Amino acid sequence: MEEVELIATAAAGVESAVKHEAQKLGFNISSVENGKISLKGNISIIPRANLWFRCADRILLKMGEFEAFTFEELFEKTKNLPWDEWICCDGKFTVLGKSVKSKLFSISDCQSIVKKAVVEKLKTKYPVEWFEESGPEYTIQVSLHNDIATLTIDTSGIPLHKRGYREKHVEAPIKETLAAAMITISYWNKERCLLDCFCGSGTIPIEAALIAKNIAPGLNRSFASEEWPKINKVLWKNERINALKAIDQNIEPKIYASDIDSASIELAKENAFKAGVDDSIKFHVRNFEDIPIDESYGVIICNPPYGERLGKLGDISVLNRKIGEVFSKYNTWSKYIITADEMFEKHYGRKANKKRKFYNGNIKVDYYQYFGPKPNN
Repeated sequence: MEEVELIATAAAGVESAVKHEAQKLGFNISSVENGKISLKGNISIIPRANLWFRCADRILLKMGEFEAFTFEELFEKTKNLPWDEWICCDGKFTVLGKSVKSKLFSISDCQSIVKKAVVEKLKTKYPVEWFEESGPEYTIQVSLHNDIATLTIDTSGIPLHKRGYREKHVEAPIKETLAAAMITISYWNKERCLLDCFCGSGTIPIEAALIAKNIAPGLNRSFASEEWPKINKVLWKNERINALKAIDQNIEPKIYASDIDSASIELAKENAFKAGVDDSIKFHVRNFEDIPIDESYGVIICNPPYGERLGKLGDISVLNRKIGEVFSKYNTWSKYIITADEMFEKHYGRKANKKRKFYNGNIKVDYYQYFGPKPNN
């Protein structure tokens, strides 16, 4: 099979989680940089990567990389890339762009030149003067950084965090990819109890249940590259069949989710049903002070209200002090809390064992990790 290079893009701070996933999936990692992990393999890794990556944002097909100091260089070097091997005659393609610290700083001009170069390349294969662009979608991205141009095609289409189970959500929801990264980074595994006592629309417990049951996160959605003639549909079919066979139907994970808002719990139940994990999560309408678990060891992973979600709960410092008081009673549990409160450790009453910086959309947040003792066998 033909060899390809892919770029799995990731939000800031999530790269290590994506790298861990890539290793677990058996991918050949060629490099790890800020916001992206590069992978190499045959063409079959395109469906596998899209179906199975939980923490990555998109899977991009790398077409080429080169220095570009002038628009003429950008045009000629772009034209030399094998676009005609990937884009079909009726392919609908758009060009997105970004430029950082580069002489070619006009993004609109770069987009226009790349579009023209791709059209000229396609004309060498297809004997037409006008491309109808009525077929499969190809989103090309030209990214310039320090005068190095990287050209890619997006194989995912809709971002990977859109799994298909969360059509409705609460205010300021956490992205599915970030929730999956929080779980991946934690010491939780499917044999341990997990609790989210601020579950909102259920993203964290649902992602945990998908992990526990080994359900591919992209199983219930489609991808742009599924329609590309270049990729044999048999590859997609086989990968989906393998993903279905890989589901662990026997596991009974101990995952608990609660929220003080009954409407949020009903929404979370609906989302869990759509995700196929409603039988793996126990939902409760409860205040976080009433943790409903009688387990000696466990893991709390939660996204307490802040910003818009704080609402009538009032001052964030008061809420986080109370969280510290309640969670301190569970000294054999590990706690993982994501929040935009920069004074969280002071309010919580204890310095975290470890802290990571993430972005939930455009909001800078920190992930505070408090490690409990290792469970006795």
